[in-house]
Amino acid sequence: MSYTIYLVEDEDNLNELLTKYLENEGWNITSFTKGEEARKQMQPSPHLWILDIMLPDTDGYTLIKEIKEKDPDVPVIFISARDADIDRVLGLELGSNDYIAKPFLPRELIIRVQKLLELVYKEQPAPKKSGITVSSYNVIEEAREVYDENGSLVNLTSKEFDLLILFLHHKGHPFSREDILLKIWGHDYFGTDRVVDDLVRRLRKKMPGLKVETIYGFGYRMMTS
Repeated sequence: MSYTIYLVEDEDNLNELLTKYLENEGWNITSFTKGEEARKQMQPSPHLWILDIMLPDTDGYTLIKEIKEKDPDVPVIFISARDADIDRVLGLELGSNDYIAKPFLPRELIIRVQKLLELVYKEQPAPKKSGITVSSYNVIEEAREVYDENGSLVNLTSKEFDLLILFLHHKGHPFSREDILLKIWGHDYFGTDRVVDDLVRRLRKKMPGLKVETIYGFGYRMMTS
């Protein structure tokens, strides 16, 4: 399932950074720097809100009241530079599901979001969709989703999915590490081609049924059988 997340954070640099991290997980992110902007987008409701408490034109407590009036079941994560117990308690009383005090690592937010989404939406069955069948997996390219043989969603990051599609569209074709770097990261990437090995390793771990062959000293290819 491709989740929609609304992020309300008034610090431009932090907003941009968190948006990139969240999008890298394959989620659809809409970000706001002001509470009034978020008010105009409360319907339809997203799968999750991430709210900064201190905003230039309002506060997260006011926003969560309005959010919960429109959709009492939508989960909310508060982020704040204030790490006072009273803020945590008040947030819980108003209906928040989690609270993260600044400063925090973006990866911590990603982990908390993942766990909360799994907890809230775990009982919703995976949609039955047709797509490309490879090994025991069903790949829905348009929705950027992959399901295993049990119908469970395989949670791929954006680049993991891009690599999978590259292999699917060129079965049996050998790709050098440089080819994959160019096609997945683009011309603007500066760094070692070892990121390709790490990306392939993560894809293999999440989709062990894939037949991705290592061509030693060169790169990789997906086998057709």
